Amino acid sequence: MRAVGLITEYNPLHNGHLQHLRESKRVSGAEVTVAVMSGHFLQRGEPALVDKWVRTEMALRAGVDVVVELPFPWACNSAPHFARGGVAALEALGRIDALCFGSEAGDLETLQHCADLLHEREEDIARGSEELLRKGISYPEARARVFARLSGDPAQVATLATPNNILGIEYLRALRQADSALQPFTIRRVGAGFHEVAVAEGEIASATGIRRLLQEGRDIAPFLPAAVSAPLFEALALRRNAHGDLHLRLLLNRIYRDASCLQRLYLVDDGIENRLAAAADEAVDFDNLVTAVKSRQLTRTRIQRMLAHILLGVERSDMEAMLASGPLYLHLLGAGARGRQFLATCRKHLALPLVQNFSRIHALLKRRYGAGSRLLQLALRQVELETRATRHYTLLLPGWSGGSRNRDFFEEVRTGER
Repeated sequence: MRAVGLITEYNPLHNGHLQHLRESKRVSGAEVTVAVMSGHFLQRGEPALVDKWVRTEMALRAGVDVVVELPFPWACNSAPHFARGGVAALEALGRIDALCFGSEAGDLETLQHCADLLHEREEDIARGSEELLRKGISYPEARARVFARLSGDPAQVATLATPNNILGIEYLRALRQADSALQPFTIRRVGAGFHEVAVAEGEIASATGIRRLLQEGRDIAPFLPAAVSAPLFEALALRRNAHGDLHLRLLLNRIYRDASCLQRLYLVDDGIENRLAAAADEAVDFDNLVTAVKSRQLTRTRIQRMLAHILLGVERSDMEAMLASGPLYLHLLGAGARGRQFLATCRKHLALPLVQNFSRIHALLKRRYGAGSRLLQLALRQVELETRATRHYTLLLPGWSGGSRNRDFFEEVRTGER
């Protein structure tokens, strides 16, 4: 079975994602699709609209065959880390042939040229960007300026200005860094842009636009594939979606309680904890808090990711150690009938343990990495961080129905069967 990998968030899965799924199979010639999907906290630092099991069920109903979780350290991080984590997960499955991603450019050669330049001139770009950062310029702008000087091609600079191109370039860099045999493909993104919130009937809306429609109490059904919408609408009806007020209150509690210790946490740098503590006193919602902390050097996305790490109490030393080691296990969230057949062929090729839930994960990892080993300790930290993210996520749900919040230990693998 030829398999194509997709690195996704599905927050929520919409008509554009369905088109990407179908086109990915077509251009790659794949029979099987494997999605590496973020869990409860996403690349831009926001909590997911609904939990990872609801989003998995939607993906399977859309036609994805296997859904594996992208572990938190890579899911809630910058584009390079996000890409490296996704590629590492696909590589670890051992039988994936291709990676297909959406981009605004829709042209692999253009993206590959940018990726090659960023890779080959990495030190020059890092040094030049650092100089501009010291002058108060944000990292994306600083990197774009240095890239413009090195490339001498305005068209390539424009390629770095859009979010899906940026991620696509990082996927290509991650493939090169891993010396991966995965064959890359890209599909031009159609419909609303990644950050666009305005949508019109008949359009392919962005996930951002769909979430905005939900906030405004408007109908989102036209923008979702009919076959996948039921799990989402059920979760929304039961109020099992992340709520902004609860998110803000938990964040403020963490900031007030641990203000003196925030500098130990991942991405809390350069005294920003002082500005954050002052902003917390007047914040009325999450966006207001982010705006109050934002500076020219810091993008909103970086601040949002910082806040996610503050919420979960992620220490800098732990995160840096996990990022250096790479994922040490994979969590299988869902598999349809064809996906289960495919996974049966992967068993002898797996580079990492593939777990269905965490009920026996400690014993499994101990056998894999050895009692008392450094890798075992790192693997257990990854498990603890994932379970922490899940427990905290349940606190954001107004309709939480009770029971154990340690859902990673007992939730069954989804099958997509109604």
